Parts: sequence; structure tokens; C-alpha cells
Amino acid sequence: MLAIAGGKGGAGKTTTTLGLSAALDAPVVAADADPDMPDLHALAGVDREPTLSSLDGRDPSTVAQSLPESGVNVLPAPRIDDAGGLDRSLDRLARSGRPVVVDCPAGAGPDAATPLRAADATLLVTTLCAPALRDAAKTAAMARTLDAPPRGVVLTRTRSAPEAVVDLLGCPVVASIPTVDPPILADETVRTAYRRLAARLGEDLL
Repeated sequence: MLAIAGGKGGAGKTTTTLGLSAALDAPVVAADADPDMPDLHALAGVDREPTLSSLDGRDPSTVAQSLPESGVNVLPAPRIDDAGGLDRSLDRLARSGRPVVVDCPAGAGPDAATPLRAADATLLVTTLCAPALRDAAKTAAMARTLDAPPRGVVLTRTRSAPEAVVDLLGCPVVASIPTVDPPILADETVRTAYRRLAARLGEDLL
């Protein structure tokens, strides 16, 4: 299970979750672990239900909604009043044996820690602005503490990859996603960037 995490909302975690999932060769479960800001289903264009909390021991493929031609199965975030068992749902998903990419809440609080506890590794997502980078550094430290070490950082809204980011976050820049007009994932330069990211990461992290 790969956690897509970062300190600031709006940095591109949800786009990276879906873009990377679609770029990987194996059928991937893309799950939303952010009940407060449930964006994945809207970006994917699927129904709000059933959610991650609907697993209840069932195979994810019987609950998740499949995106045509992409091999991605989407599990929307639980609703707020049903989010108490999120940790158990993520554990079930992690034990399912399927490749999983999880869209995490922003920040370094308890909500952000829950999916990191279930994940094997973390992919950080941030813009190059100083506050976002500082918060990403906090997320990186939390991920290491929770045994989901960062394997790389995706920089969004840029084509550059400054070495200072590597020093700050302690992991390589594995992709730079350029600024494009929405819909972002329809742009071929963005899709190519996520295909390169998928090839660089491989599927052993999932």
C-alpha cells in the first residue's frame, strides 16, 4: 500500500493518486482516506457510494467502482459519521493482496496518521512554495515514524526539481508535474509525467 501524502491541501495529492493509479500496469485500488475533504470520487467521476467503509471483509473488487479502460478501482472516503472504523477498513484493504494507492488527508495530525499506519511507503506531494515544503517535511518525519518511509516526492505546478528539496525532505524528486489547464489528467504532458513516475517507482511499493 502506497500512501499519497503532504502537508497542504490543494497541492495535488488526489490528482497524483488517480494519475499514478491509472499509469500503473496492474489493476490498482485507489482509495480515499480523507472523510473531511472527499475529493477522489469527484475527480474520478464515480458515485459517492459505496465507500471504503463498505468493505466489511469483502474483496475490494466487489465494492470499488471500476474506471473504464484504466484498470483503476475507486473506493470513495467514508462519510464523516461512518469514519470511526477507517483504520480497520484500511487494514482490510492492505491485507487484500491488491495493489493500493491511498489519498491521505493533508497535514501531520491524527487523521493523516491513520492511513500512514496501514501503508508500506509514502509518496510526498507538494508545491515549491516555502510553507508547503515545510509542512511536507513534517509529513515526511511522521511517515518515517509510522514505518511508511517516503520513497520520493512529486512536485506539482512546476517542471523543475531543485536539489534543495531533496535535502529538505530526505528523498528524491521522482516527478515534476507541470501547470496545465483543467481537466489536468486529460493533458498528455501530465499523463506522460505520471507514466514516467509509475515506471520509476515500479509496482513493488504497492
